[in-house]
Parts: sequence; structure tokens; C-alpha cells
Amino acid sequence: MTGEQRRAQVEDVHQLAQGMPHVTPSPGPRGNPVYQVGGKSFVFFRGPRPDAFDPATGERYTDVIVFWVGSESDKQAMIQDRESPFFTTPHFDGHLSVLVRASRLGELSRREVAEVVQDAWLSRASERRRRIWLEEHPVE
Repeated sequence: MTGEQRRAQVEDVHQLAQGMPHVTPSPGPRGNPVYQVGGKSFVFFRGPRPDAFDPATGERYTDVIVFWVGSESDKQAMIQDRESPFFTTPHFDGHLSVLVRASRLGELSRREVAEVVQDAWLSRASERRRRIWLEEHPVE
């Protein structure tokens, strides 16, 4: 399996987010990693919250990662398949983002996670930065 086809890992999210241009990593309110472009978050690791929990036990998820998306239709496309590791909660209604548990990242390839990170960055970067990045990375 090539590096892009192998199963994704949490370290990939960090590496990919930090690898995008003009990214500033910063600690969130609980020291959780937050990746920003132009002062806007595009990927962040979320602490346990009451809205994301195991339905069988009621325990709050401790491993939720949030990725911004470009549109509500992008969000719906990612979460509508029940088998998808991506999900949302009522707290994120109207918010252009999807959630995924770190423990389920392995259901995705590194390439798939790279696309999600890149799309998250593109959804939050300035028009100029977006245009430059897209010119340097044409869609295959």
C-alpha cells in the first residue's frame, strides 16, 4: 500500500494541517490543537462535550476532530451515509463543519483525510490564498 492509500492516523491530521500554507497552530481553551489560516480555524481537536457521546453508555467522546467544509451540501454529503465516520450533532446545526472521532480515522485512507484537510483549509483561507493554492495544486 502506498503512503496515500494506507489507513489514516491522527498524526496525519496534524501533519496535513500544518503542511498547508500560512497555518498557525494554536492551543484551544483546554490545550487542544487548533489549526488556523488567517486567524480562522479550519481543523481543531475538541474536548469532551455533552453533545457528542456514546449512545450505549452516555460517555462523552474524548477524541472528536472538527473539520470545516465549504457548504451545507458538502456537509450533508459527508454525513448522510450511516457507515461514514463523519457525523454532526445538533450543536453544529447551521455550522459548516463535520466531526469525526479519532478512533474512526482508520476507516479513511490518508488520501481521503488529505482531501478533507485541504477542503477545510480552502473553506477558510482568503480568496487570494485559495486562488494561489489552487493554481499550484490543479485538480487531477
